Parts: sequence; structure tokens; C-alpha cells
Amino acid sequence: MASSLSAYELLKLGDEDRKKPFLNIYWPYIVGVGFGICTGVCINFGTRRPLFSGIQKHIIGVATWCTILHYVQNRRDDYLAEKDAVYRHYVELHPEDFPTPERKKIGDLFEPWIPIR
Repeated sequence: MASSLSAYELLKLGDEDRKKPFLNIYWPYIVGVGFGICTGVCINFGTRRPLFSGIQKHIIGVATWCTILHYVQNRRDDYLAEKDAVYRHYVELHPEDFPTPERKKIGDLFEPWIPIR
């Protein structure tokens, strides 16, 4: 049971059975398509043309936004991985700061109920 493990043991569990949710994987592309189409529409609106004319503007906008957001997602993943590595290293060096939590029963967590009338 994970609640009785120490912080160091929790770090060693790993991510074997975990997978990212759908939106966490594909958000750069979903948002990139929306922003790219809106970019083409805004350009056409600004130049007083029909909103969906010049399909190449929309395609270039989608490709550009998807590329930019994919790069941002990769940078964010790298930053968070480095941050997790720093935390993991600190916990490995200072296990005395992270004692094993004591197990409590659910009944011990609740305060006594006093009805107010």
C-alpha cells in the first residue's frame, strides 16, 4: 500500500502503468488548429476579403501554430523533468526530512460530531 511507504520508496515506484491523458498528448495540435484557422480568418478580415478565402493562409497558420505549441510543450516537459530530478535528488540526500507517515484510521481523521439545534 502506497500510504505506508517512505518518500524514497515512493520515488522508486516508477511510471510503468501510467499513460498521459488524451488532452495532455494532443493539446498543442488541437489548439494549433484552432489558432491557425483563426489567424487566417483574422488576416482575411483585416484585408476585407471573404473570411475563408486563401486556404494557404489557414494551412500555413495551422502548421506554424502546431509547430510553436509542440516546441513549447517539449520545453515544458524538459523543465518539469529537470525539476522532478532535483526534488528526487534532494529526497535521496536528505531522507531524514521525509519520515514515513504513520497510518491513521478514517475514524481518527474525523472530528466528533456535535449537533447544533
